[in-house]
Amino acid sequence: MITFLDFEKPIAELEGRIRDLRKLSGHEGSLDLSDEVDRLQSKRDRMLSETYAGLSPWQKAQVARHPERPHLSDILASLFTEFTPLAGDRSFGEDNAIIGGLARFNGRAVMVMGNEKGANTESRIRHNFGMARPEGYRKAVRLMDLADRFQLPILSFVDTPGAYPGIGAEERGQSEAIARSTERCLRLSVPLVSTIVGEGGSGGAVALAAGNKVLMMEHAIYSVISPEGCASILWRTADKAKDAATALKITAQDLLKLGVADAIIPEPLGGAHREPGRAIQSLGEAVQDALNEMDGIPADRLRQLRRERFLAIGRA
Repeated sequence: MITFLDFEKPIAELEGRIRDLRKLSGHEGSLDLSDEVDRLQSKRDRMLSETYAGLSPWQKAQVARHPERPHLSDILASLFTEFTPLAGDRSFGEDNAIIGGLARFNGRAVMVMGNEKGANTESRIRHNFGMARPEGYRKAVRLMDLADRFQLPILSFVDTPGAYPGIGAEERGQSEAIARSTERCLRLSVPLVSTIVGEGGSGGAVALAAGNKVLMMEHAIYSVISPEGCASILWRTADKAKDAATALKITAQDLLKLGVADAIIPEPLGGAHREPGRAIQSLGEAVQDALNEMDGIPADRLRQLRRERFLAIGRA
C-alpha cells in the first residue's frame, strides 16, 4: 500500500473507498460494482492530475523525500547489468551512503555511483540515510580516477539530504573531501551524466553532480540548503520551511529556467513512487539520450563544455 502525503488525504480517502468496493465485489453472490469502481478510479486519476499539476515547492519537497521513490539499488537492478561494486577509499574505510562500481548500461561499460538512502529502518541506518561521510566522497574520487584511466563514461545518481554533519566526519575533513570530489567531477576527461533522483541537498549533492549533463526527475529538488535549514537561519524557526522552499527555487522546473538543470525527466501520474518501474524506464531513456549527445566529443572539449556550463549559471 502506498504511503500518502498530507496533501493527498482526499485521494487517500477515495482510494480507500475503491479498495472497499473491490472487496465487496469479490464476495460470492455480491453485486457487480465494477461500474462504480471505474467511476471512482476516473475521479481518482482526475484528482491526482489536478493535485500534481499544481504542487507548491514545499509539496514537491515532500514528494522528493517520499520513502517509496526509486532508490539507487532499484535503478541498479533495473537499468544495469554485470554491476561490480567497489568499496573503500583506501584511506579510512567504507561508506555505504555512496554505492559505486563498474557495470554495463545498455551493453556499454560505465562507472556508476550514487547515494543510497535505504528502503527500511535497518537499511536506512546502514546507509546513513544517504548522507555520506568523507570516506564516501573519497571513494567517489577513486572511482572517477578509475573511470578516467579506462575512459569509461560516469553515471551518477543523487538522492541525499546533504553530507553527514557529524563530529567524526568534520574531524576527517568533510569539507575538503566534498571539494576534492567536486573538483574531480570538473576535471574529468570522460562524460559525466548526473541525475537528481529525489533530494539534491547542498554540497553533498554537488560533489557527485558537477557533470556535463544534469538531469532532474520531475518532482526532485536541488538546493544549497534544505528548506528547514534555511528557515531556521533566516526566521529562527523551521515553521517557515514552506516560505523558504519557494524562495530557494528548489524545483526542477525552476532550476531548468535558471540553467542549473539541463532536462526534466517526466514521472508517472502521482509521482515516481506510484509506478517506480515506469519512472526508472524514463530515467534510463533520458540518461541514454544525454550520453548519445556526448559521443565522440574529445576530452579537452568535454572539460571545456563542463566548465562553460557551470560558469554560465546565474548569468542574466
